[in-house]
Amino acid sequence: MDTLTRIRAFIDVVEAEGFSAAARRTGRSKALLSKYVRELEDELGALLLNRTTRQFSMTEAGHTYYRSASDILKEIDNLADLVRENNAQLKGRLRISVPRTFVDADVGQSLIDFSRENPDLSLEIAADDRFVDLIEEGFDVAIRISKLEDSGMIARKISDFRVHLCVTPDFLERHPDLAHPSDISNVPFIVDTNSRTQASIRFHNPDNTSFTVAVSGPMEVNSPHATLRAALAGIGIALIPDFIARKPIESGELLTLFNDYLPTDRGIYAVYPHRRYLPAKVRIFVDYLNNWFKKHP
Repeated sequence: MDTLTRIRAFIDVVEAEGFSAAARRTGRSKALLSKYVRELEDELGALLLNRTTRQFSMTEAGHTYYRSASDILKEIDNLADLVRENNAQLKGRLRISVPRTFVDADVGQSLIDFSRENPDLSLEIAADDRFVDLIEEGFDVAIRISKLEDSGMIARKISDFRVHLCVTPDFLERHPDLAHPSDISNVPFIVDTNSRTQASIRFHNPDNTSFTVAVSGPMEVNSPHATLRAALAGIGIALIPDFIARKPIESGELLTLFNDYLPTDRGIYAVYPHRRYLPAKVRIFVDYLNNWFKKHP
């Protein structure tokens, strides 16, 4: 039995959070996985996992070994992908971190289309609005919707996007004195708490100086879709991504305010760890998204 097989068994158990779950995921028996992990511990002379009938946890040595072993195995798998890259079909598993905002909107169709065109590649899509640690949590790639901060990751912009200040025509009739962005501080605002700025909105003057306006209102919610529904109900003004608000804006159900003052430095990015051998599945996935957004601007 080679060491790589034992390492793979250990990583499978850790990522599945238990021997039984790992057995179901990998198709190996629980007893065989337990045997491989025990042999790895004997080889290392260290306990990697704490095992009880009800609990599962890694030891300190297990945490240290898992981080390094995961990186080593990924490099081995990536190198194999590079050699097999001329094959027509992708195989294996691709772990993707995606904001709920993205996966629940029309643009989430891009993931479904990719999966349909690559049926031998298993997609594990984790919808979460927090910024996950790709390396620590074992993701191959993440989609991020924002002004990208320097994170030490490799990032590729796959689409532009912007936000709109949205309001119903009826609300605007009831609040006719909105002549400048600073005036929104005086009217009800629906705050999307997923936004990093939350209760303050950043604007740009024509001379490229910027300013922020504090906002408040009767509703705070961590969902741009709920924010959209609240805006359509006339509760207040809302800052909403264009790919969510596009249809009601086109239909005239919502009007947009102060577009010339809103920043345009945001985008949809594919982000992935810097690796010596970039997995073919990651590169092909990112290329696919880039082309998908060109076809669906």
